[in-house]
Amino acid sequence: MAVFTPVSLDDLAPWATQFPIGNVLSVKGISSGIENSNFFLHTETGEYVLTLFEKLTFAQLPFYLNLMRHLADRGVLVPSPVANAQGEILNTLHGKPASIVTKLEGSCQMSPRPVHCAAVGAMLARMHRAASDFPLRQPNLRGLGWWKETTPIVLPHLSAQGKDLLRAEMQAQEEFAASASYQALPGGPIHADLFRNNVMFDGESLTGFFDFYFAGCDTWLFDVAVTVNDWCIDEKSGALDEPRVRALLDAYDAVRPFNEAEYSSWRLMLRAGALRFWLSRLYDFYLPRDAQMLTPHDPGHFERILQRRIIGPVPSLS
Repeated sequence: MAVFTPVSLDDLAPWATQFPIGNVLSVKGISSGIENSNFFLHTETGEYVLTLFEKLTFAQLPFYLNLMRHLADRGVLVPSPVANAQGEILNTLHGKPASIVTKLEGSCQMSPRPVHCAAVGAMLARMHRAASDFPLRQPNLRGLGWWKETTPIVLPHLSAQGKDLLRAEMQAQEEFAASASYQALPGGPIHADLFRNNVMFDGESLTGFFDFYFAGCDTWLFDVAVTVNDWCIDEKSGALDEPRVRALLDAYDAVRPFNEAEYSSWRLMLRAGALRFWLSRLYDFYLPRDAQMLTPHDPGHFERILQRRIIGPVPSLS
């Protein structure tokens, strides 16, 4: 989240009257994240989050907003979109798509222990199961096709060693995506960005996860890999922390058991998850967009993680 399009209290006062949230008392920009303009709203009825979508289109957004509603209706702890008087959950503000969702209770757990990782694994599996009958389909917009488009854009900015790593991993991932093992992987709607700053806790109790605007249909294992690569690592080295990995995977497997194709694909999928975020951080670092509140993330973090997943130890799925 970030702020690319400023929004004032004067802007919101007439616009927000279409929603059953009462008068907006204050608005505050949210600095974390890099894709959309986000704001905390304090109103007469409670706390909400307003998002103005900077890249996603009116045609794409029903997938994300209706997915959140679908999950919330099935007991998955996610924000629920707020409809206006006409029942619409997607609206327009400053000429851009906009939505209001409920604000989750709790705070982010940035130093997770195995107990937190277990809660994340179990809830992620419940999300995958609950979303399996979601009728809308939209591809993961940051999947292999996007990797192919982005690689030649960022390659000129890399060292010779970085270029070799990126080219080699792209070849490995294209071969992996064409393999029979990959084709046998189960999937459906995924979160695709379940980092620590997208999950809320009250002590050791998970109170919800949010920011579904990278969601799409992909393999469930990719979602698990992205999550493990953030929740279960040593921050400096990128090495996997086995107790946290084991806690997350065992809790996930207890809700949605892994299959044989997933067992054989695990290391390559961890590499895929690292590659996806290395590429996006390279792109955001070297081709940044203007924003009032935005700090690009260090691409080197996921380069180190990718190198670790290629040659380092990887705990098994079971």
